Amino acid sequence: MDRIVRKPFRAESSAHNFIKAVIAVFLVYLFLVSIKMMGVSFKMFGKNFAEMLINSTTNRFVGLFIGILATSIIQSSSTVTSIVVGLVGGGMLTVTNAVPIVMGANIGTSVTNTLVSLGHITRKEEFERAFHGAILHDHFNVLTVIVLFPLEMATGFLQKSASFCAKYVTGIKFISGEGLFSRVIGAPVDILKEYVTSGLCVSDVAAGVIMISVSFVMLFISLSLVVKVMRAMMLSKVEVFFDRYIFRHGMLSLLFGLLLTAFVQSSSVTTSLVVPILGAGILTPAQVFPYMMGANIGTTVTAMLAALATASQPAIVVAFVHLLFNAFGVAIWYPLKEVPLKISDWISSYCITKRRNAIIYVLLVFFILPALLIFLSRLF
Repeated sequence: MDRIVRKPFRAESSAHNFIKAVIAVFLVYLFLVSIKMMGVSFKMFGKNFAEMLINSTTNRFVGLFIGILATSIIQSSSTVTSIVVGLVGGGMLTVTNAVPIVMGANIGTSVTNTLVSLGHITRKEEFERAFHGAILHDHFNVLTVIVLFPLEMATGFLQKSASFCAKYVTGIKFISGEGLFSRVIGAPVDILKEYVTSGLCVSDVAAGVIMISVSFVMLFISLSLVVKVMRAMMLSKVEVFFDRYIFRHGMLSLLFGLLLTAFVQSSSVTTSLVVPILGAGILTPAQVFPYMMGANIGTTVTAMLAALATASQPAIVVAFVHLLFNAFGVAIWYPLKEVPLKISDWISSYCITKRRNAIIYVLLVFFILPALLIFLSRLF
């Protein structure tokens, strides 16, 4: 009787996983279409709008804080970097002005796992462990910005390196503007553009507004749903293997964080996943740190897909900047991991004395300070 019951269960489970996989592929396609549509839509606004938007981000310090604040509000660096890629692909942002926003997005994305750690705030010892591990992600990103942002301002080494990589990618016929990939992504955009401009008989600016609205809705819905579908397919089975297999070696946990985040397309999800395990004392912050660094590299896949959808070399340069920024961050702080570990230990120890300090820390770092600095920069 057991055999009769098990077979249908396995068949049903496999069918469900196949359906989820098909849905995930379709959602990724919608996401790519939304990015392509965004670039086309912005071009319809005209030169004056482009100049206004570019001028608003010429101050690269402002761009950095815009990236932090926007990502902290949306809680998704994938969404913010994808929008930035779409803007660059549409000629609304220069690569130089986009780079600081991408750096800021890396800091802003770590707000999610820090907020998750606040769920343990009523249990002192558990909260200290969870909060210590969560803000480790914050400090890795902040320290990487502290080192690489001034270097990029002075030398432009990230942009130059990314441009070198991008010229080989954009030369691939499959990915180029006339390639199959670009045509498949662009076909629905062309149909919608034709319908809006000819069928509705509206001006280019009005058509641009309609299309940009549709593209934003598609981007948010597709990216949100693809994360949920991927999570349902994979993350429920992951926790069992964490301590037994993954976190025994730093490079293995780094690789796992990279691959898992590339699959799920959300570093917020994968880093938040380990926070309750940190709180339970199953893992230590030192064990989790390489995994979080890997997640930072894995999240760059989303921006790369978005860039390829635009078939624009500047957009692909921005995607490579995102990748190289995180890769250099790992190269710097993996050997010097004691620095972020000690900083996060000191801050978590201070916050645990009065737990409201943890809430103040989150509000100050991710919302108040970036907003204040953006406001002050407008005055001077």
